[in-house]
Amino acid sequence: MHVLITQLLHSRLLYVLATALLTYVFWWSGVNKALDFPSAVQEMAHFGLRPAAGFAAATIALQLVAPLAIMACSRWTWLAAGALTAFTLATIPIAHRFWDMQGLEAALEKALVQDHASIIGGLVVAAILAHQRRQALASG
Repeated sequence: MHVLITQLLHSRLLYVLATALLTYVFWWSGVNKALDFPSAVQEMAHFGLRPAAGFAAATIALQLVAPLAIMACSRWTWLAAGALTAFTLATIPIAHRFWDMQGLEAALEKALVQDHASIIGGLVVAAILAHQRRQALASG
């Protein structure tokens, strides 16, 4: 059993699957925004982001490219994880202002912010893992 677990933990496929799940919230959102660009523009305008089309295009690009860089376990994984972390943090005061809300709405938005914190932690772990995997491959 120990050998199987060790093989799984060193498996490139498991890394790709795990990081695909970690970044799912981003790439799925990017796919949906790309397929319905007018709605993506409307969403950006709703949150007061101008120019809305520019923010929509930049968001789609980030949500599609950064997860790929993380899944590829490339030397750019840290940058992709950092960009998604910054993006995730930026959404809190823009879209999840639970401190300005009351009741159930506030509780739901606060829960989303807590989920964001977990995602940020996962992105940092993915960057660390990618760095360690690349170092291990380089040394040996």
